[in-house]
Amino acid sequence: MKLFDVYPLYDLCPVRGQGAYVWDDQGTRYLDFYGGHAVISIGHGHPHFTARLSEQLGSLAFYSNSVINPLQQELADLLGSMSDCKDYQLFLCNSGAEANENALKMASFETGRKKVIAFKHAFHGRTSAAVNVTDSKGIQAPINTTFEVSYLPLGDVEALEDALRPSDAAAVIVEGIQGIGGIHLPSQDFLRALAEGCRRTGTILILDEIQSGYARSGSFFAFQKSGIQPDIISMAKGMGNGFPIGGILLHPRFTPRHGLLGTTFGGSHLACAAGLAVLEVIRDENLIARAATMGEMLMGALRDARLPGVTDIRGEGLMTGIAFDYATGPLRKQLLMEYHIFTGSSSDPNTMRLLPSLTIGETEIGQLLEGLRKALRTASKMHSV
Repeated sequence: MKLFDVYPLYDLCPVRGQGAYVWDDQGTRYLDFYGGHAVISIGHGHPHFTARLSEQLGSLAFYSNSVINPLQQELADLLGSMSDCKDYQLFLCNSGAEANENALKMASFETGRKKVIAFKHAFHGRTSAAVNVTDSKGIQAPINTTFEVSYLPLGDVEALEDALRPSDAAAVIVEGIQGIGGIHLPSQDFLRALAEGCRRTGTILILDEIQSGYARSGSFFAFQKSGIQPDIISMAKGMGNGFPIGGILLHPRFTPRHGLLGTTFGGSHLACAAGLAVLEVIRDENLIARAATMGEMLMGALRDARLPGVTDIRGEGLMTGIAFDYATGPLRKQLLMEYHIFTGSSSDPNTMRLLPSLTIGETEIGQLLEGLRKALRTASKMHSV
């Protein structure tokens, strides 16, 4: 049987990881500055993560959500205290797409409305409702477009006010930092205007923190610097350090009702053990502050390096975009195959994403810069011909 061809694959097979590095089946070591789509939050092979999951696997890996699972409440309590969202309610699922799917469903249940406001270059997932609010027509099947969506320019307050004025939208969904779109940050003033407009019109505000959450931005959630309080927050990616887990935080205004939401695998014993291990490492190793510090160091070093062809360096914490005046595909492949460094793409072909583990240090930043300088010497020659 053949595998269904989904991604263009690089000719390498990672078999082991430790910290910021992975090794392939030939024994070659690679610096991971991509974290498998921002998933590896506390590093590969973290001993506490490994011990937590091994211990849980040896006792009970799974039972359905029809029985009490104390780990779910333990995870909710720790997440609430660390994120400063103690008053919210936690629903656990399996992925970011599923988190956004349930967020949009809850917004429609709450308001009785069908329309949604999203933003240009947004990515929210590939399931039916989530892909409908993703600004990428190529991945929307005819069956996915089941409700009306308006795509607005990120940061355009006037366009936002016009779209909200009819007071007929169920939700506005916005990323704390646009990741796949090329690392674009909504300003704090824009987020405040967005929160106020939603409050005034009875529209549910959904903050998609799937990629930007869990300390990556240098705050627990990226939106928190603006001081707003969203109605729903969606999470996944770094939440499980590679173990599939996602969730939404629901404002106290939402009243639970049996059958409203449900999941078979979400919040399993093993998933909760992974989620707890990640939070414990973030807390015990002070990774929120570390992400802020290392992020400033990384962006400062990139700017000081004055790399040829670079037109912009943007981001926050350890969520960085490097924009070039040409498509970065060949450069990223060269970095990977010649200098053994993983970096990420985006829907903007000219923007490279850096999404390393929150445990990254000065040594790894120096190694990235050295690889970039060497690769760009070749790239510059190619583009000057």
